[in-house]
Amino acid sequence: MMAMTMSVAFPKRVEAGQKPAPLDPGIIARCRAQDPMAFRAFVVRYERMVFALLSRMLGAGPEVEDLAQETFVRAYRAFPDFDPDGPAKASTWLLTIATRLALDSKKKKKLEPADPEEAEKAASHSTPEMSLERRELGRAIADAAAKLPDDQRAALVLAEMHGLSIAEIAAALEVPENTAKTRLFRAREKMREALSSEWRSS
Repeated sequence: MMAMTMSVAFPKRVEAGQKPAPLDPGIIARCRAQDPMAFRAFVVRYERMVFALLSRMLGAGPEVEDLAQETFVRAYRAFPDFDPDGPAKASTWLLTIATRLALDSKKKKKLEPADPEEAEKAASHSTPEMSLERRELGRAIADAAAKLPDDQRAALVLAEMHGLSIAEIAAALEVPENTAKTRLFRAREKMREALSSEWRSS
């Protein structure tokens, strides 16, 4: 059986809301056959998306890169069982793996709260010329999201940042659709309340 080695330089910043185009079905078929060249194309296409999700779930830090690496290692091993004709797209399937790794990591140890501004930079293109108002908004959003319970934060990130449906979020979090819908609703309500309070006091 072919040994699989990963050596990928993951980007430190990703464009907010970035949604890579789907890969050619032929490449997916080759990935299922564990063709390393095809899998490299898979990594290149989706590495930013995975890094963005993990950054938003965990904040900035070396653990994000480690879990991104682990996400792709697990995907490589599991690819022979991936059904290209099933309900989940390859990108959604990959986000599910990354989400579960992030939630498992947070259960295993209590992470220090990430600096909101650094977490925002990890998930978007930030430049020195960015306006003060945008920086403040980004800080407020990241700060409010960091205070959400892990399950609600995961639902919010998957819905708002990656465009997953309720059904896809439920599958990723391994919960019924009504539970996923409730978590997303509560997360949005808490974000609205936190941001409303933030701007009233500013």
